[in-house]
Amino acid sequence: MKDITTREDIEILVNKFYDKVIKDDLIGFFFTDIAKIDLSKHLPKMYNFWESILLGNPVYEGNPMRVHFPINEVSALEERHFNRWLQIWEETIHENFEGENTETAIARALNIARIMNHKMANARGN
Repeated sequence: MKDITTREDIEILVNKFYDKVIKDDLIGFFFTDIAKIDLSKHLPKMYNFWESILLGNPVYEGNPMRVHFPINEVSALEERHFNRWLQIWEETIHENFEGENTETAIARALNIARIMNHKMANARGN
């Protein structure tokens, strides 16, 4: 297996991840029922997000934290949800890639999940 080194690699990873996550029994409903994401619009944002993080190309514009607060108000985003998100992310990565950027993708996702979990809990007053 190869490392994540191109935009195409990121698109493969993100596509395979979303194929799994939207069908997941624990967290899929956040994507399909609550956020009702349009994959044709959402996936390019995710490609840009991860390309910015992993390849250092500043192509992402937005505030990922801000868009999650309204979801959290409808249905609490809890630690178990972030843990499942991470589990699917790591599983998808390890099925397709290995190397330095691959490990960075896992480490950065862990940090993102921790920060998001903390901020969502604070927003709920927990």
